[in-house]
Amino acid sequence: MTRNVWDKRAVHIAGVAETALGEVRDQTELSMFAAAAREALGEAGLTLRDVDGVFVNYMGEEGSVQVAEYLGITAPRYADSTDLGGAAFEAFVHHAMLAVAEGRCEVALIGYASRQRTRRFRNMAGSPVDADSLAAQFQSPYGLPAPIGHYAMMAARHMHAYGTTPEQLAEVAVAARAWARLNPKAWSRDPLTVEQALASRMISTPLRRSDCCLVTDGGGAIVVTTAERARDAAKPSVRVIGAGESHTHWHLASMPDLTVTAGAVSGREAFAMAGITAADVDVLQPYDSFTITVLLALEDLGFCGKGEGGPFVSGGRLAPGGALPAMTSGGGLSYNHPGALGALLLVEAVRQLRGEAGERQVPDARIAVAHGVGGFNSTAATVVLAR
Repeated sequence: MTRNVWDKRAVHIAGVAETALGEVRDQTELSMFAAAAREALGEAGLTLRDVDGVFVNYMGEEGSVQVAEYLGITAPRYADSTDLGGAAFEAFVHHAMLAVAEGRCEVALIGYASRQRTRRFRNMAGSPVDADSLAAQFQSPYGLPAPIGHYAMMAARHMHAYGTTPEQLAEVAVAARAWARLNPKAWSRDPLTVEQALASRMISTPLRRSDCCLVTDGGGAIVVTTAERARDAAKPSVRVIGAGESHTHWHLASMPDLTVTAGAVSGREAFAMAGITAADVDVLQPYDSFTITVLLALEDLGFCGKGEGGPFVSGGRLAPGGALPAMTSGGGLSYNHPGALGALLLVEAVRQLRGEAGERQVPDARIAVAHGVGGFNSTAATVVLAR
């Protein structure tokens, strides 16, 4: 690992917290996020009065404006409601890193909360499609449900091009479940084998129920700040040493290659900034909306070659005790998936680097990567953290 070029402008994550998870019937999204924000700020030794940067998404129109008003944050110096889907929160860390390093703000509050399960606004057919959209005119009428139909086509293409098997996809789901069984907060904790995964119901060929993420309520909060402010944190902070983001398409017909994602760019940028390679990563938090999402991320981030994701994950490589611990909370497949998982990937990455993960703790974890994905594998943002 080479020296990080940003050493002279060190930026830290000083606090993280989950919202209430699972099914949340006694709170609103705003109250869920407020509680998580106070907890994360408490870890950082800060309060809402210290926050001068607000980075949120999917919480009403002009998300940062409504959330700041609810929290009593008046006239923040920096505000961001960038829509990169599930990748938004890794992208927010990137944006906050640049803003804090350049003195545009000192305490950035990042996060999200959703009650998508309780509100029942997502189902097997996906989210409602705007009747005037291009997708409604050119994709949905031909039987392409969003988002699973898009990911199913990516999986089918990967199988055709590289010989990837359903058993290899199942290995990803089994690894996530093995980690979830060590996490008392995980939604799905029953044992899962490859055989059981392959026996689960087909949803959109070739993806089965076990290949698809949960639908839950949840969210998280992350505090990014200066090295000086982080010295007063109640818990050890972690360094943000690299970040990158990119996007490739919205409509599937515009995706340049169904087996290559925006992670090929975001990962390259983040790893170069951090001065690391894939071999330096101790723990990986990939976005596991579907099992194929993980395989494509592993290839595009450089953990294996293109088309080698299937063999790479075989034999429990991502599971507890494997060579590359990944999805260590249980991920979107077994722990929690509140519509946009990216904030929770960062929470888990920080806890692993702090040594706070309990039974699922990866020994001596020093470098962690959180890799967010959004849309129809449309966007990607990658963050490298160091203990």
